[in-house]
Amino acid sequence: MTQDEALAILRTGAHVFLTGEAGSGKTHTINRYTTYLREHGIDFAVTASTGIAATHIHGLTIHAWSGVGVERRLDDDAIADIADNRKVAKRIKKAKVLIIDEISMLDAAVFDLVERVCRKVRKGHLPFGGLQVVVVGDFFQLPPIAHEGQTARFAFESDAWLWLNFKVCYLTEQHRQEDDVFLGMLTAIRRQSWTADHQRIIEERLIGEGELPDEMTRLFSHNVDVDRINQGELRKLPSKTYRFIMAERGPEKLVAALKRGCLSPESLELKEGATVMFTKNNPDEGYVNGTLGIITGFEGSKHFPVVRTHRGDRVTVEPAEWMIAEGDEIFAKITQLPLRLAWAMTIHKSQGVSLDAAVMDLSQTFEFGQGYVALSRVRRLSGIHLIGINAKALMVHPAVLEVDVSFRQVSEKAGEDLSLLAPEKQRELEKNFILICGGKIQAVKRVEKPVETDLEKRRTEHKNAYRPWTGAEETELKQCFDRGDRVKDMAERLGREPGAIRARIKKLGLKEI
Repeated sequence: MTQDEALAILRTGAHVFLTGEAGSGKTHTINRYTTYLREHGIDFAVTASTGIAATHIHGLTIHAWSGVGVERRLDDDAIADIADNRKVAKRIKKAKVLIIDEISMLDAAVFDLVERVCRKVRKGHLPFGGLQVVVVGDFFQLPPIAHEGQTARFAFESDAWLWLNFKVCYLTEQHRQEDDVFLGMLTAIRRQSWTADHQRIIEERLIGEGELPDEMTRLFSHNVDVDRINQGELRKLPSKTYRFIMAERGPEKLVAALKRGCLSPESLELKEGATVMFTKNNPDEGYVNGTLGIITGFEGSKHFPVVRTHRGDRVTVEPAEWMIAEGDEIFAKITQLPLRLAWAMTIHKSQGVSLDAAVMDLSQTFEFGQGYVALSRVRRLSGIHLIGINAKALMVHPAVLEVDVSFRQVSEKAGEDLSLLAPEKQRELEKNFILICGGKIQAVKRVEKPVETDLEKRRTEHKNAYRPWTGAEETELKQCFDRGDRVKDMAERLGREPGAIRARIKKLGLKEI
């Protein structure tokens, strides 16, 4: 299914499970949908199953949003107490659409609790009290964490999942992986159709300890390995240490949730020569979440670090903000440099990050999906450098493998049904949903899509889109302009969008065209 088809189904108000392989455009599709909801004045809540994912979207975890907290079992009295909480009740009543990201890591018991709370607050008999529920994620990625003495279950095993009768939108486009052979290997893991040829190819990516590439992030299964590598490498550098302390504002519990979800640490120690990774999207400054680089110095009275990215861009890094907000109201905020040491990181924390290359130790993987998550962070096979790999790394959960067949079939049926829907019927369904939600048929405000939501898509067409201009590129642009080249030809030559070419021509003081 394409992103446009999924968006058309979302606009009808159907409950949707949006899924697809890593890099298929799930986040981009949701950003398009929330833009649509804003334009039509429809209130929505964007939540996530984990703190890290929630921080990426400036939202709450579903546990905090619904008031269920860390509990997995609550009796009717406890549900009633949560429903009586004014803040919780206000946001549940206000929302017309509930979006839950990283659904693979949400336990079935929690999903059922959230459903009960929403139904209690909204005083309705429909699942979730009549909210449109949109869950997003890929069950081949990391599963729910099992608490001591308890067995974790996937959200699709819950009663709430059954009641919602989701339309499945299984995205099939690919916007991250740039290598057909590598993409085929990732698909083989998902289908458990791994062959001897796949095994030979993956083993060719094995390297020895003496062959470790410099300035490349290493992915490990356990925190202890990550901490050992990062602190050990930092100590090796002879340069001066600069420490940056996180600033915070808001209630203690919300601030604590932000800190747990933020990839930048509370106390960040940096030195010239340190390998770092950006932890936030800011394409205008030349970086996105996952961009790697080296500290080349520190500037100004506040000693902000200067990073040379692996693409050659020079960025002076200033503090960024992570917040929990709903509409214009900010509940809590933390401020820190959008950096972390990146000689190593855990596979769990890498989920949601895109890398050009990485060194991976998959010899200690202990969870279904860990190997798939690690491998799918990287865009092409040549970027994979393996220290080790065990059999578990290539395994997926049997329950996920079985249900995925059904998901794909249901998605195909949803696509067929959509293709048979007359345009006027589609418009009628969209109009009815807007009216039910109390929205406006005519868009009330045109909201620009954040650049980072479609950055990867833009770069498939214009490889240098939103990257900082270099002196060499500006010189080449002037030469093209002096020759009288067309804007379209300049854009193609420089890997830029035509609008960016016109803007740079104007900035350089050349005759506007």
